[in-house]
Amino acid sequence: QVQLVESGGGLVQPGGSLRLSCAASGSFITIWNMGWYQQAPGKQRELVAIITRGGITNYADSVKGRFAISRDNAKNTVWLQMNSLKPEDTAVYYCNAKILTMSSTNDYWGQGTQVTVSS
Repeated sequence: QVQLVESGGGLVQPGGSLRLSCAASGSFITIWNMGWYQQAPGKQRELVAIITRGGITNYADSVKGRFAISRDNAKNTVWLQMNSLKPEDTAVYYCNAKILTMSSTNDYWGQGTQVTVSS
């Protein structure tokens, strides 16, 4: 059973920072891409940032220059450093990972963590 467990959300004022963490656990062979998605109320889930196993990153235009994704393959963990936060960043943030197990490669999701940017 593979699990992704997230932490680090919360309430922050505009201009503030937060750091989200997501750790994978369970039985698997390797983790390919890892990423973060956001889902605001009434909207579809959207990609925020993604990182390959080799460390190549890609970001949504709305967060470029403010957010940074990183990972530690030995710890099976991905982070999202969010700086200069804006009210429009308010959403539930979900961790995603493409993971190879003994039987197949599948997408796995974390439970989501709320980020609220408000004064």
